[in-house]
Amino acid sequence: MTQYETLLNNIIPQIKVTQDRNFDDIAHKFAENIYGSDKGNIRQTIVWEDLQQIITQIGGDSKPLTVLDAGGGLAQMSQKLAQQGHKIILCDVSNEMLSLAKQDIAQKGLLEQYQFIHAPVQELDKHLEQPVDLILFHAVMEWLADPKQALQKLMRHVAPGGMASIMFYNHHGLVMKNVICGNIPHVLQGMPHRKRFKLQPQKGLLPEEVYQWLQQCDLRICGKSGIRSFHDYIGFTQYVGDYSQEDLMQLEQQLCRTEPYLSLGRYIHVWVQKEQQ
Repeated sequence: MTQYETLLNNIIPQIKVTQDRNFDDIAHKFAENIYGSDKGNIRQTIVWEDLQQIITQIGGDSKPLTVLDAGGGLAQMSQKLAQQGHKIILCDVSNEMLSLAKQDIAQKGLLEQYQFIHAPVQELDKHLEQPVDLILFHAVMEWLADPKQALQKLMRHVAPGGMASIMFYNHHGLVMKNVICGNIPHVLQGMPHRKRFKLQPQKGLLPEEVYQWLQQCDLRICGKSGIRSFHDYIGFTQYVGDYSQEDLMQLEQQLCRTEPYLSLGRYIHVWVQKEQQ
């Protein structure tokens, strides 16, 4: 075992998540803290660019698709797809998140495009009668006790020729962020979760493991993007150059699909396709 592998093995453990996270208690914080910010804007912009490519690849430019927004929360991304005429199945374990999503969807006049399911993503087989064209599974796995099982159960609902869009909290980005902040002892201790950060995931996932889980489902990886490959690492030095948010967005868009920047994203977006039978 190399010195790097030994260090990585010591860093990976973090905290063992014993149960899935339900956001009923802090649902109202999401709209402002997750989506109403510069980092939320970067996340939505990059993922939306990828989704446009995905929609085209499975023929969504010429026909309405059935899209499963699994653990979709406030349904920010799937609402954009609904506006394009696609049918959305929104599933979430949090009744409060679904309630807030319904209010926003109704205000936009999109209720007819939606079906709502109050259930964990692991129990969708009890609610879905047939596979779907596209699954969105964004920023959910890092909150689950068994992310591999949940992912692989969910991927069974992808129709032949259909695709899935998966975004997850990146372990490598979490390491880099802590090192830049000077939290080196925290990194060496395996980065145990700090409970005061209620909206910070309890753990990051190793990209190489997630890719392997997907391939075990006989899914072909079609593309990847790093989400916030630069944003979160700026501002921790004494001298910071002048730049605008537009400059930063342009930088993210230019380099987020290129290594090594892709693998340093705070989140990673990967999309996959199931082969036609």
